[in-house]
Amino acid sequence: MVVTFPHMGNIYIALKAFFDELGIRSVTPPFCSNKTLELGTRISPESICLPLKLNLGNYLESLQCGADTFIITGSCGPCRFGYYGVSEKEILNDNGYPVDVVMLDPVSGMGLLYKRLRKITGQKSILKVIPALKKALNIACLADMLEKKIFYIRPREVNTGSADKAYGRFKKEVYRTHGIKNMLGLIAHTCDELGTIPLDQTAKPMKIGILGEIFTIIEPYTNLNIEQKLGRMGFEVHRSLNASTWITDKIFYRSLGFYKNPEVYSAAKPYLDRCIGGHTWECIGHAVLYAQQGFAGAVEVLPFGCMPEIVSKSILPQVCIDHKMPILTLVVDELTGETGFDTRLEAFCDLLSYRRRKINS
Repeated sequence: MVVTFPHMGNIYIALKAFFDELGIRSVTPPFCSNKTLELGTRISPESICLPLKLNLGNYLESLQCGADTFIITGSCGPCRFGYYGVSEKEILNDNGYPVDVVMLDPVSGMGLLYKRLRKITGQKSILKVIPALKKALNIACLADMLEKKIFYIRPREVNTGSADKAYGRFKKEVYRTHGIKNMLGLIAHTCDELGTIPLDQTAKPMKIGILGEIFTIIEPYTNLNIEQKLGRMGFEVHRSLNASTWITDKIFYRSLGFYKNPEVYSAAKPYLDRCIGGHTWECIGHAVLYAQQGFAGAVEVLPFGCMPEIVSKSILPQVCIDHKMPILTLVVDELTGETGFDTRLEAFCDLLSYRRRKINS
């Protein structure tokens, strides 16, 4: 068995280290690209959302490298992600790829989760698997912290692009790094490298929040590198969701009936008082909190046809009015043109800059 997994933000860093640590043969798919999307779109239902198309593209590229078993988390509620695993297996099988898909979902019961985990890890002792899982989760948290450091540096760096060059080297090295200890060393080295980048101490960048469906906002290819673009335009980006918080919330908190950040749901309550699937609740709550924290604005990014985020899109204009914070909505799919995307983003940033000048005058 050779396992693989779809790209979703920094998840690949933790999963690669985890499988390496346990000696499980794995394939890390190439980073998402136009080729990935083209391959996935070719065999996907026309109206399905963009993340599934990229997932399938990741799988097809991994198949060429010898993978035969795909790992994906599961979900429940009114979001198509809940049946991604089943749908993707059927689509691949129907197109002549005899692959297996293992869905890891604690909501379906810890017993079933453990059984599926053993299918991946084989006869390895649970005393080895659990510590490796904890260390892999720590890597996911550190990788997200590394990104937050980059968000802080981008609008302040003296030489534009310095942080991106360091991060680009880091991502390439991940593919050549084996095991948890070495991965932790790579993260620490990159963090040290980022610490040497000269910063403009007089810079006072405006803060901008990124909201929306988690895959779209944490996978840079999907959102056309919006965080990098905003950072280079002088904005400090704050992302409402990231990979590590999603994992801990889904696996640990939600399975026990709790929420990791109750203040987010409390902030959303006047507009939405329950979970309706996806990350609608979080999107609305973070938008309110960003406004209360004095952010200049926020950008919602969602895949075309995403049912939960369509609800968010209909609520956010009222949040914008009530809290006097501009919010831009950008919808992406395989036909999204980068020029039009950039034009709207630049116009929105010009608006935010104008508002600050007007307030300060």
